[in-house]
Amino acid sequence: MRQEEKLERAGSLPAVKEKVLSELRSLVVGQDEAVEQLLTSLFARGHVLLVGVPGLAKTLMVSTLASILDLSFSRIQFTPDLMPSDILGCEVLRQDPRTGARDIQFIRGPVFANVILADEINRTPPKTQSALLEAMQEGRVTSGGETRPLPAPFMVLATQNPIEQEGTYPLPEAQLDRFLLQVNISYPSLEEEKKIVSMTTAAPQAAPAKTLSAEEVLRLQEAVRGVPVTDSALDFAVRLARATRPAPGSNLARLVTWGAGPRASQSLVLAAKARAVLDGRFAVSVEDIKAVAGPALRHRLVLSFQAEAEGVKPDDLIGRIISEIS
Repeated sequence: MRQEEKLERAGSLPAVKEKVLSELRSLVVGQDEAVEQLLTSLFARGHVLLVGVPGLAKTLMVSTLASILDLSFSRIQFTPDLMPSDILGCEVLRQDPRTGARDIQFIRGPVFANVILADEINRTPPKTQSALLEAMQEGRVTSGGETRPLPAPFMVLATQNPIEQEGTYPLPEAQLDRFLLQVNISYPSLEEEKKIVSMTTAAPQAAPAKTLSAEEVLRLQEAVRGVPVTDSALDFAVRLARATRPAPGSNLARLVTWGAGPRASQSLVLAAKARAVLDGRFAVSVEDIKAVAGPALRHRLVLSFQAEAEGVKPDDLIGRIISEIS
């Protein structure tokens, strides 16, 4: 695809964003910022970690978004007894009732869909959590010595409850790093909560209209990749990621055990590209990098015990680092 064609297609993204937000508002009250971050990750070909207490419409938001974009959707409830084969699928021996012939057939698991909601991903052991690693990074599943591609586009949205820690298995840093963004879902305002109660206790709402197809999403993802990045924005993204890695004896070393790796720099640039295009701009600026820094870095910082004891949050540190390097 020529650069001119990519930019022309990218130019349609602001209208797409408004259509999606308009349709979502018919079922989901508020959370516009979270939805924009989901769209940012989708068009940047990334995955999202959704963090919020129960009852904030995370599942409804994801399933409705998949419906609006006309993408196949699977919801996987992660539990302590969930096995990797329950996610990826497995091979079974089948016998033809007429001929008696036997053959081995692969039964696809729920991961074979465009949009995967991994509900309460931290409730299952690391063995099962890691089953998603290849799928998230490579877009494929290997079973029985055969590699099978996943449908495109492919996006994993995993939810976590930040309060309840009993009976949970924290995600390892290697898997956290596979998520492009961590989107925090907050409580609704007073007016939003009143509207939620009014909507959910009345007659069911009509299904939202479909605005895109899987093929159109793929074309728009390719167009976003073609958006240019200024040297200053690229330099700022790399310096920001590197600034999260504490030097021995520095003040940051007292608060951060491990900083963000090179994948963080890539995430900053990709998310900034999608954000710029969704806002109708065709070049990434330093302000775009700053705007996506929180969601792109907050899950990649491993804070020290002292930081937790002092109540320091990742977003506080990210804001402080941005101020220091700007």
